Amino acid sequence: MPVQVKQTAQEIQTFTIVGLGALGTLFGHILEEHMPKADLRVLADPVRVARYRRDNVYSNGVPCNFQYVTTEDKASPADLLLVAVKATQLKDALQTMRGHVGPHTLILSLLNGISSEEIIAAEYGREKVVDCIAYGMDAVKKGNRLTYSQTGKLCIGTHISGPPTGPVQKIARFFERTSCPYEVSETMGKVMWGKLMLNVGVNQTVAVFGPDYSAILKSGEQRDIMIAAMREVIELSKFEGVNLTEDDLQGWLDVLDTMHPSNKPSMRQDVEAKRPSEVMLFSGTVLALGEKYGVDTPVNRMLYGRILQIESKYPA
Repeated sequence: MPVQVKQTAQEIQTFTIVGLGALGTLFGHILEEHMPKADLRVLADPVRVARYRRDNVYSNGVPCNFQYVTTEDKASPADLLLVAVKATQLKDALQTMRGHVGPHTLILSLLNGISSEEIIAAEYGREKVVDCIAYGMDAVKKGNRLTYSQTGKLCIGTHISGPPTGPVQKIARFFERTSCPYEVSETMGKVMWGKLMLNVGVNQTVAVFGPDYSAILKSGEQRDIMIAAMREVIELSKFEGVNLTEDDLQGWLDVLDTMHPSNKPSMRQDVEAKRPSEVMLFSGTVLALGEKYGVDTPVNRMLYGRILQIESKYPA
């Protein structure tokens, strides 16, 4: 939702993306249509940049016209930096972006789970990190080609809860100017836990049972397993003071129901590509919290074991 505040001199002009997977490509392509090319940068190591320049990157068949910069290039710090890597790549990303974070840089993380903001904040300061989730998209990236039918949006807000801070408002104004789909929430703690709940159910169930969204969009065993896994997150949220409800669950199921049945969540894409998944962000988090609070989480324990079993059979 638009945030109406007085413009200030220090508005966001330059935007840097670290991570050109599905979400980095999707939102980068949206932004490049409404920004000067010089102000939008994709940052990566020299080897990746050489590949991007050679093969290009496509969004729904349209070539992206990104400005690529390497970790060896000298560039001014970004006003806003988007971290859009996988969890397994976050440690490296923190070093990749070091030369592009200045005193006034704001940072958004699109990583799944509920821990990346604190990891980034430990490195660069909590005042730079604005809580964010991406939801509602059904993006699939194979090689250098992204396809999607639902754009989704970014949800930003004050850490845990509260009216939008100055940094949140500044980012909202930038998204307004660049036609980036977004909304502002005053209950980000619940939003982020809700996204965790969705991923715990959707990503893991489809990763284990396949083949795509179709099986969990209709009544049956897979949808029942998905919802049972999500309800375990609801129970744990009470101990964290977030207090998700059945209404929250239904709200996220409504978002799920907008997905194209033949598309696949990211964890299923990882399984099919025989890549390490983000299972530790999902059932790994649930199991750790369950142990912390003495809450049994049998559905997530089953999904965790099945996913580790699948990954154990990947070629070395």
